[in-house]
Amino acid sequence: MSWIDLQSDLGESFGNYKIGMDEEVIPHVTSANLACGYHAGDPLVMDYSVKLCKRYGVRVGAHPGFPDLMGFGRRKMSISPEEARDYIIYQVGALQAFCHANGVELQHVKCHGMFYNMAAKDHALSRAIAEGIFAVDPDLIMVGLAGSELVKAGEEVGLCVANEVFADRGYQADGTLVPRGQDGAMIKDLQAALPRIIRMVKEHRVTAVTGEEIEVNPQTICVHGDSPTAIAFTKAIREGLEKEGVTVCSMAEKIH
Repeated sequence: MSWIDLQSDLGESFGNYKIGMDEEVIPHVTSANLACGYHAGDPLVMDYSVKLCKRYGVRVGAHPGFPDLMGFGRRKMSISPEEARDYIIYQVGALQAFCHANGVELQHVKCHGMFYNMAAKDHALSRAIAEGIFAVDPDLIMVGLAGSELVKAGEEVGLCVANEVFADRGYQADGTLVPRGQDGAMIKDLQAALPRIIRMVKEHRVTAVTGEEIEVNPQTICVHGDSPTAIAFTKAIREGLEKEGVTVCSMAEKIH
């Protein structure tokens, strides 16, 4: 029987600003990627998000991003590998402290936004990220775009890795995501998304926006928590996968 982890990017509110539908999404996922204060999130939101995950038995992951609150971590930045490593240590360490305070184990690390997208193609950046994760805790799982430099770097450093696919994002012919703002970047039609996800999980293939067939071997699926369709997508995808005989469980249950 095949299996998959279902996760969402959450904990992205900040101060008086409410982003996402965390309370409604969390009951339907098996893992959550929580912002760590750089692109989104703050100490109160981080603590509340960890508590929310604990309440529903959802595994917690760190979601470190670029220090770019105004751009929500989606703008390119020029940083050195040393900076990347320390950004990871700083943010993962912060969320790990809230996990410890709440009696919760940190499961994984998945970079956010442009940090993630740049690292998917840049091995030096990916290596620095992997080394930062390893320095904090070598037992953490590193999540990266399926087949990307992130996955390769994590394996090189000695981390367990999880190949990630996206329920609501389009793919380019090289296996990377279609940039936001371009045609085909976001998939908003659940009727189109569900069979596509099932095919990725069971057949390990997805069709790019240009028509090419791409091979993927996912262990985790992301549904963005700030999308208006997040609740319907997450619930329907979980139900659809389970009807197809796919076990939906946290990545740590199968990877470690």
